[in-house]
Amino acid sequence: MDFRNKQKHRGAWKTRLGFYLAAIGSAFGLGNLWRFPYVVGENGGGAFVLLYVLLALLIGMPLLIGELMLGKLTRQSIVSASTSLNPKFKKYFAIISRSSIALSLFILAYYAVISGWVLHFLTQFIIGMFDPGILNQKAHMSVLSKNGWLQMALASVHLMITVVIVLRGVQEGLEKWIGSVMPLFGVLLFLLLLKSLSLDTSQEAIRFLFYPDFSKLTLSSLGHAIGHVCFTLSVGFGTMVTFGSYMGDQDHVPTAGFRVAVIDTVLSLVAASLIFPLAFQGIQSPVTDPALLFETLPQFFMNMKVGIYFGIVFFSCLYLAALGASIGLLETIVSNFVDRKNAVRSNAAWLSGFIALFLSTIPALSGSFFKSVKFFNKSLLELLDAILINWCLPLIALAMSLMIIKGISAKDQKKMFIDDNKIESVILYPHWVKVMTWVVTVVIAIAMILQVAHLFV
Repeated sequence: MDFRNKQKHRGAWKTRLGFYLAAIGSAFGLGNLWRFPYVVGENGGGAFVLLYVLLALLIGMPLLIGELMLGKLTRQSIVSASTSLNPKFKKYFAIISRSSIALSLFILAYYAVISGWVLHFLTQFIIGMFDPGILNQKAHMSVLSKNGWLQMALASVHLMITVVIVLRGVQEGLEKWIGSVMPLFGVLLFLLLLKSLSLDTSQEAIRFLFYPDFSKLTLSSLGHAIGHVCFTLSVGFGTMVTFGSYMGDQDHVPTAGFRVAVIDTVLSLVAASLIFPLAFQGIQSPVTDPALLFETLPQFFMNMKVGIYFGIVFFSCLYLAALGASIGLLETIVSNFVDRKNAVRSNAAWLSGFIALFLSTIPALSGSFFKSVKFFNKSLLELLDAILINWCLPLIALAMSLMIIKGISAKDQKKMFIDDNKIESVILYPHWVKVMTWVVTVVIAIAMILQVAHLFV
């Protein structure tokens, strides 16, 4: 199929660096600083980290390359791109692509609530510079979790900021804003890491994090690792299809996918190395609860000399990460409205933002109005996280891998993958096809079966 005339007036990345910063900013979001540490804690530490790194390279990277390939080839977002593929499977491709957008919307909704938590603590530490007593009164997770409407207000502020940035388009919004904050994010992360590793608990934390004890893995660990790999690399949402659609003709897809995957995986390990010494300092045990990061770290900062300023730096860093990922998710949703429905970008952005805010009601009220509602000893927020990330996301990623392999012709796959100036691309192409066709399918299927088995053990 000829895609050369598709989307002539579509936006594009101004620079290659802009693409990398935006892709890494979307991939390395709040999930790596907030979610990855407690998932590692739940799954026993070092053995899970080793499993995560292996799957990031074996499963995550090929999927990321496939999504970028689909976007660059069609010059469209995921829903429109799916209609341009093999017509024999058009009906199935439509279901897969729409499911990925629905998943993006649901995750953006609950992600906005977690981002609101960060805004709450950032605001309290800023106020604390002028009124230190307020930190003892309001800088507690218990205060925030009981006030669902405050969480809704904070989520709405976060979504409004995200919408305003996305309104400006790929160059002035997505590339400019994420490209501006990512270097600052890197500096803040490095400074915080140095401070964290200077703590007495750093040796214990690093040992827990990097010394593998395979007896601590559970039947669900494989599924949790795959889910988080997909989550942190923004695979399965259609986000990287959208990013790929903005790539220039000179950009080599496998090289871009390799770099983004490796950098994001390294940053995940840096994030865990930052968080665990702090968490161990506060509770002397691994992070195993989604709220423990927010329950322990503010108290740790308040007990430090100049801890107020350290807290401001930390939560500023955390919010920049949350904002980058939210921008990537919303851009995916908006670009599909624009491509498929010819919608006005501003209307699509505000509509998507309001839908996400409406959906955020349940996770925001899970600790107050819905506090008594629990399934498998999990709150609604925890249950939503588990269902979306550990179950839905891997299954959609699996379906998208099949859509890429079955929907894109071998000729177009080779054209996107092979660069005559990069001999390694010629060698790696057949391996990529085999991994996408068989390895991704088998590993994710095994992970889902093991998770089901774990429910009954």
